[in-house]
Amino acid sequence: MPSYTAPLRDITFVAQELLGLSRHYQQLTGCEAPDAATFAAIVEEGAKFAEQQLAPLNAVGDQHGCQWQDGKVTTPPGFADAYKRFADNGWLGLDKNPAFGGQGLPPSLGFVNYEMVCSVNHAWGMYGNLAGGAISTLSEHADEALQQRLLPPMIAGRWGGTMCLTEAHCGSDLGLLRTSAKPQADGTYQVSGSKMFISAGEHDMTENIIHLVLARIEGAPAGVKGISLFAVPKIQVDAQGQLGAPNGVSCGSIEHKMGIHGNATCVLNFDSATGYLLGEANRGLNAMFTYINESRLAVSQQAQAHAEASFQGALAYARDRVQMRATPRLRSDQPADPIIGHADVRRMLLTQKAYAEGGRMFAYTCAKGVDQLHHGASAGVREAAARRLALLTPIAKGFLTETGNEAAQLGIQVFGGHGYIREWGMEQIARDVRITAIYEGTNTIQGLDLLTRKVLADGGEALGELLGEIEDFTQSTSAPTHLAQALLKQVIAWREVSAWLSDASAGDANLIGASAYDYLMLSGYTLLGYLWLRAACVAERALAAGSNEAAFYQGKRETARFYLQRLLPRANLHETLIRTGSNNLMDISEAAFAR
Repeated sequence: MPSYTAPLRDITFVAQELLGLSRHYQQLTGCEAPDAATFAAIVEEGAKFAEQQLAPLNAVGDQHGCQWQDGKVTTPPGFADAYKRFADNGWLGLDKNPAFGGQGLPPSLGFVNYEMVCSVNHAWGMYGNLAGGAISTLSEHADEALQQRLLPPMIAGRWGGTMCLTEAHCGSDLGLLRTSAKPQADGTYQVSGSKMFISAGEHDMTENIIHLVLARIEGAPAGVKGISLFAVPKIQVDAQGQLGAPNGVSCGSIEHKMGIHGNATCVLNFDSATGYLLGEANRGLNAMFTYINESRLAVSQQAQAHAEASFQGALAYARDRVQMRATPRLRSDQPADPIIGHADVRRMLLTQKAYAEGGRMFAYTCAKGVDQLHHGASAGVREAAARRLALLTPIAKGFLTETGNEAAQLGIQVFGGHGYIREWGMEQIARDVRITAIYEGTNTIQGLDLLTRKVLADGGEALGELLGEIEDFTQSTSAPTHLAQALLKQVIAWREVSAWLSDASAGDANLIGASAYDYLMLSGYTLLGYLWLRAACVAERALAAGSNEAAFYQGKRETARFYLQRLLPRANLHETLIRTGSNNLMDISEAAFAR
């Protein structure tokens, strides 16, 4: 892959100058409150691990992939050793409960570290991230006794975790699932069925794996109202937390994929495996959303991390590659100039920069909300965070994965023919990032979730709060008026098209489905415009104060201008497409697709 250097200066800019995380930490309860120096020290150590330990394994993972034989999966060379070092250094427990062996730091620190991990080795990073999601879900929904049995070895990195939703006949339509759970006299359940597309479902990196499995208890109602959630260990665990016999869980095969070769994507078979009910019976999907929502934010970070890696590679190449004469000349004494001097190359690089750095602002904004959700000092703060995160999560997952994919393609384009060649590593980024727009709910699913459950369901109340905040900012900001006005115009359009959809969908059964993707993208472009305008204001203040980092802040200001003038207008197209309705999609008969 291209050489990666953790963007520590930009991480500090977003975390401290834009979002004020150190001040924010002082307002939390039930976790440590690291000051700016401690925050920087932790991030720097995470950067060293990513650059030195994980980056060299990225190409190894891609080339070797995972190997399946006789139900066992072997991960690529070096993966298991790196995971042990990662766990031994405390990274898995960074933001976890100290009562079970965690360090009790705010979740946002985990977000920062995960970005760096994914920039250098997306496939490897998924093992720990999935374990983290399982830990969060068990922490919220398991009883105390089960937490005491399962959480300490998971936080210590000795045991992994997965989420098991998909079956061969049902993906997003979970109401069709067939995996069953039979109650036992001792309060456990026998779980039987098959799950597919289970990331990290089987591997040699931990001695046990705790699978969180959606299943239907015998006699439960049909559809999603009859789904329950179970913790099903790969190896049985006794009351003292000691490992026993295998637990009727086997890996039937692994998938041969386009990308993320270093992560095992498994078919898992459950044959009367002992499972433990999490939360209430028949409310398993509600409990699983703890895991799903955390994973959706993680996926948005995976894509943003790839945008960063692709941008770094493309920028280095554009500064080095000499072709044709630029206007103005960069090297007038030479027959040709570095391609960074050409306007269209700058268009591609600035688009990558806007997505990588703007995506970081978006991801850390969500991370700040996660801090407040779990550690807010009052019920009001926690409730407000939950309401805002519910709105932001589908936008983050959908929009950042779309822009992450675009950034990866632009990286290849900057390299030209070399970008298509494996040795440069750019094509691996494009292959690895592609899955982010698909798993944890396709981006169509994200658009439907946003439009139906997060906007229309509450009459636009949560959206109205966000739009009001952006409008207030555009009208009070010291940013250039024409940029603020451009953003305000899109905010008004977002509000108006939301109201139009609410009214028009009553007479068009297909309008929501026809509009969901475009509504998602319109929302994402506008929201990122808000973040870039805020960043520009921070930069202007720093420049006015005579900062000795003028080039850095000028870069922020000019990237904000580029985004607001060249990328934000894409929202106009999505609004136009929404207002065309659904007839241009649905009036063609199925037979008319024939050729």
